[in-house]
Amino acid sequence: MIIKKYVADTMNEALNLIRYELGPEAVIVSKRSIRQKGVMGLFLPKKLEVTAAIDESSKEDEIPEEETRPFAEELSKAEIEQEISEVKVMLQQLVENKEESKSNKKNRKNHGIKRILSERDVSEEVIEDLVNKAKEKDKYKGSSRLPDKAVIEEIEDRINVEKLGEGRLMAFVGPTGVGKTTTIAKLAALKALSSGKKVGLITIDTYRIGAVEQLRIYADILGLPFEVINHTRDVEKSIKNLSGCDYIYIDTTGRSVKNLMQLSELRMYLDKLKPDSITLVVSMTTKYNDLLKILDGFSAMNYDNIILTKFDETTTYGSILNVISNTKAPVSYIAIGQNVPDDIEEATKEKLLDLILGEGAM
Repeated sequence: MIIKKYVADTMNEALNLIRYELGPEAVIVSKRSIRQKGVMGLFLPKKLEVTAAIDESSKEDEIPEEETRPFAEELSKAEIEQEISEVKVMLQQLVENKEESKSNKKNRKNHGIKRILSERDVSEEVIEDLVNKAKEKDKYKGSSRLPDKAVIEEIEDRINVEKLGEGRLMAFVGPTGVGKTTTIAKLAALKALSSGKKVGLITIDTYRIGAVEQLRIYADILGLPFEVINHTRDVEKSIKNLSGCDYIYIDTTGRSVKNLMQLSELRMYLDKLKPDSITLVVSMTTKYNDLLKILDGFSAMNYDNIILTKFDETTTYGSILNVISNTKAPVSYIAIGQNVPDDIEEATKEKLLDLILGEGAM
């Protein structure tokens, strides 16, 4: 038995190679997609690896050429012309596949990293800014073509991560539906379990139906003291009731950046609470234009950190780059599901880079 592996761009190309080397009696054993070799293989389309086999006896049993000659002479002119036509078609396919392969390679060369980022839902605006900034670096100014690694280096430079502050009062803000309450429950549980310190919870989210009860249930399950603030005049009393807590996590009402009055009201609560840190919570499923409005609208809160949520609700993570390219605040955590307290991770530069480029998985 002869077994050989063939690597090609298409199945048709692989079959032609197999027929040429092993003959028409060869059978396909397996096929799979493989990444191209080298660092740049990350940015190139995968190749097709096909394993074929043929029984050695079938090749040994082939009829010698002199014995086949009488049979060939008996072939009709029409049959010979048909075989010639089939050969011409096969050769034409080989030429076309070769030209297509060259074209694909040219396109990959011209659009490698830009294509990868676009497929990851990184906005065209951010991609162009990355490329332009990379071109400005001294070591690439003389390059005839900007290498992909220059853009990757620019992405690495932009990724800013930082642990959540250790202040006593920590407030969390953001638009509706991004998972603030669940995120706060996760962080409070982690802090209580890992530090042995006493953690308290406060909510001022009395507008959303069920919001108070949701955080109250988490507090009961985790055994944490819990306070509800209905008005700014309740702030001082609630803080006093939690005077025995080492850390206090504050859940705020989700606000639309379109409603300036609601944002002003939130700002008023924060001014009264005087938190040591403010964290903006942003969903990975947010569209780019909406994301820009959120980052700009909540900038009035002077947020210190960002938590990215809903990684479990998307399959591409280019929004990470969209966020960090439009704010100076570092990313502290990424939330990857609904389970409390498991589905949350501290952000690292390596993790975020892998997710952006499509090498990481959640």
